[in-house]
Amino acid sequence: MQYESSLEFARAQDAADPLRAFRDRFYFPSLGTSELVYFTGHSLGLQPKTVRAAVELELDEWAKYGVEGHFHSTYPWYSYHELLTPPMAAIVGAKDSEVVCMNSLTTNLHLLFVSFYRPSETRYKIISEAKMFPSDRYLLETQAQFHGFDPDDAIIEVAPRDGETLIREEDILEAIAANADELALVFFGGVNYFTGQLFNMPRLTEAAHAVGAIAGFDLAHAAGNVPLALHDWDVDFAAWCSYKYLNSSPGNVGGIFVHERHGRSFDLPRFGGWWGHDKATRFQMKNGFQPMEGAEGWQLSNVPILGMAAMKASLEVFTEAGMPALREKSEKLTGYLEYTIDSLAAEFPDADISLITPRIPEQRGCQISMDVAGRKRRLFDDMIAAGIIADFREPCVIRMAPVPLYNSFEDVFTFGKVMRQLLAQGER
Repeated sequence: MQYESSLEFARAQDAADPLRAFRDRFYFPSLGTSELVYFTGHSLGLQPKTVRAAVELELDEWAKYGVEGHFHSTYPWYSYHELLTPPMAAIVGAKDSEVVCMNSLTTNLHLLFVSFYRPSETRYKIISEAKMFPSDRYLLETQAQFHGFDPDDAIIEVAPRDGETLIREEDILEAIAANADELALVFFGGVNYFTGQLFNMPRLTEAAHAVGAIAGFDLAHAAGNVPLALHDWDVDFAAWCSYKYLNSSPGNVGGIFVHERHGRSFDLPRFGGWWGHDKATRFQMKNGFQPMEGAEGWQLSNVPILGMAAMKASLEVFTEAGMPALREKSEKLTGYLEYTIDSLAAEFPDADISLITPRIPEQRGCQISMDVAGRKRRLFDDMIAAGIIADFREPCVIRMAPVPLYNSFEDVFTFGKVMRQLLAQGER
């Protein structure tokens, strides 16, 4: 696509966008400006307008039925989570039996590590990316310590080469091969939260399995953002949150994937809870945990209905839009943002603007991380005051995500116009 820095171009692209109507199905926050641009779907997705009715329905059912709502409400609470499984499985490229929505992200990862990080004296190491999201790093540190290992020895971080911002795939593969005899687990974020780099998950999975290791992923920044095919890629396990690109409400429950080959491995160690117990005998209340087949066998407790009602409303939007169409628009929107940033960099060389996100569309999602080394946080604060809602990370990296469900080409143009005005003002 040939991009142009003009309002006419942006509006023409929006007029031709087959997904343009979805924008009106979300609430945009109001911060006292008529040019609000929301580029923080990588942190918290916007609220679908259908969420309120979905939650109010369950509040009404609770008032009407009380405890009997578990079996007699419009969507019985006892099996409510099952409504979410098909649309969520479609988003992550899995069979229904391989997916369940439950708990929060790091809780789920710890539960999955019980089953899939089973170190021995000689095979105990974990390969991950450097500069992971802190929660993942803490997960790895405490898991290593729990099993009696020194995290500095057990965790092998693959970092960008000197002078680079992205991790080369060949360096990951080399690390896997070099530690083949000691490697227990390859664990990466599907999309790195800081740079927006999309890792080659099928290739990393293949390499892990080739040396006898397990492959797992944190998909917090990938689910609902990039095409996934977890089953076909032969991934062992994965987990994700639902409040970023999946728009399910702040802190809502996440989801897990367990490949079907593990779904009947009842000898795998796991922590039990009655919602993971065989539902045919669950209410017999007998001793002896008998896990359900598939990912549901990793559940612990019954589900939070109000949160899942919000998730159900959002997943219905995803089902209607479809990930292929979302991905197609995402690549165009992100390309336009890249073009806009490059134009700013050329116009304001003293600002020292650069991208730390891959320029190859297949190696990123809809997040672009812009380094403005020649400026300080004041630039970001001025962006927020001007109605460009993004995310700041030290030392001066601005993370932006034009989400295809609700962002537009005009949003990207407006960002460029506002940033051009701010950069023209210079340091203040």
